[in-house]
Amino acid sequence: MNTVLGRRTRILAATTATAGMLFVAGCSSDDGGSGKQTAAGGVTLAKGGQLTTCTHLPYPPFQSEIDGEVQGFDVALIDLVAKDLGVKQKILDTPFENFKTGAFLNSGQCDLAAAGMTITEERKKNVDFSDPYFEATQAVLATKKSGIGSFADLKGKKLGAQAQTTGEEYAQGKGLDPVSFESSDAVLNGLRTGQVQAVVIDYPVVQGWLKDKANADAFKVADNVNTGEEYGFTVKKGNTKLLAAINKALKEARSDGTYKKLYEQWIGPYDESAASASPSAS
Repeated sequence: MNTVLGRRTRILAATTATAGMLFVAGCSSDDGGSGKQTAAGGVTLAKGGQLTTCTHLPYPPFQSEIDGEVQGFDVALIDLVAKDLGVKQKILDTPFENFKTGAFLNSGQCDLAAAGMTITEERKKNVDFSDPYFEATQAVLATKKSGIGSFADLKGKKLGAQAQTTGEEYAQGKGLDPVSFESSDAVLNGLRTGQVQAVVIDYPVVQGWLKDKANADAFKVADNVNTGEEYGFTVKKGNTKLLAAINKALKEARSDGTYKKLYEQWIGPYDESAASASPSAS
């Protein structure tokens, strides 16, 4: 399932939150308040002076810690939203299952969630999604010695997938029983160390991983499965003003070329027909 060209400085905060580490992104001013605050456009924020984003680390190239800073494609796009609101972005690392339930949004710990998350009808019951910002496919990544050349070859093989993801659900829906891993890094490490012979995982993650020559020498993309998935950011149900601010920033980024620059920086060569989801309401 990686920031802005000429990106603003991000500072790694030495604050440990209940759900994980709290990271700070952006450099806009903070009023020092600890309660809720209304930002530009009448958007009410969980904490004054900041846009708090829930994510699940690591998930490169969408979000991961690089040189002490949380960076990535998702981070860069939400930086644009924070800039429009006149605040800075702070990132809270939380368990992935919270994104399906909207728990941290409902409790007011986060304003939005950005975690390379696929828009599904089931998830829409608990959260409101932004316009889609990325089209994703699932990749079958396997060792070159495995003899796996397609998704069909996975039968009888030891397969891995990230828990609670659409990749895991897709494999299960095809009658497979993948080993569940906590994060994308854990999935890939499981493949690297021989715990599994292949994994089903979002293709952009694989793209970045195979840039490492040692990985490319030993592993291959055995198949690409177009599942029609689109990623979206989420907010608490009914938070229409923040949702509108996110959609506005996404639309402007597409129109002024910022989206393309960020895509090429974090994902790879830009193919509008494949990379750009149509900006329709979710």
